[in-house]
Amino acid sequence: MKLKKYLTLTRAGIIEALQFRLSFLVMVVGNLLYLIVVYFLWKAIYASAGTDVVNGMTFSDTLIYLVLATALFNFMEMYIVWEIGRNVQSGKIVLDLLKPIEYRKYLFWAYSGTFVTQFFLTFLPTFIAVAVVTNGAIPMGINLLYFVISVIMAVSINYSIDFIVGTICLYTESIWGINIMKQVIVLLLSGATIPIAFFPDTLKTIVSYLPFQSIYNAPLSILLDGEPKPQTVFTTLGIQLAWCIGMMLLSKLFWKTSLRQITVNGG
Repeated sequence: MKLKKYLTLTRAGIIEALQFRLSFLVMVVGNLLYLIVVYFLWKAIYASAGTDVVNGMTFSDTLIYLVLATALFNFMEMYIVWEIGRNVQSGKIVLDLLKPIEYRKYLFWAYSGTFVTQFFLTFLPTFIAVAVVTNGAIPMGINLLYFVISVIMAVSINYSIDFIVGTICLYTESIWGINIMKQVIVLLLSGATIPIAFFPDTLKTIVSYLPFQSIYNAPLSILLDGEPKPQTVFTTLGIQLAWCIGMMLLSKLFWKTSLRQITVNGG
């Protein structure tokens, strides 16, 4: 019965997401412009490097990585911080807390419909286009199964981080600045903006101890590895699982503690 209740929220989310077709078109155009900038930027970087391979990655490898990272971002982004912040400012958060479902679970499943629509409308077409255009540069084997498992855990980690940042709004009642700072940190340290292979050794070591690299770099490194070694894959998935559980527990604890800070304007 619980699953049926959650899937009802997913269905409602899909219907809602499909209503805003213009926003999808704007997002696609924006992504195309971003990828054009990325293409010429990295083309210039490789041209100035004077070599076809930089930090173990060719220009084609880097471009494929960044295109898929952009597609993953569009697929996994849930705008939870905006939702919590607006609800705190408007006082709607009190009504949400009265619902017969834990607030953290309610938000996740309410946005799960967005996952479904964005997967079919953005990530899957991008994945197929890259696979066709690059003439099979993306390996098609057991790595796809590992990739799916990795993405599921990446979604959970990303959601937990968003929920923690959104919870901070209970203290600050601010949205924009906090969310922008979060996006910059996550996109940079996760490898979505610059592949982690290009990081200095010291920064690369620091990033390996943070949860951010488990969001984009981990799934993409598994996906693009044509001959994945079991030890490497299981280590990557193990680290993701540890962060998945750790961030989930931390977000729950932080939310439970922060509920005492809720204030509603006007009463």
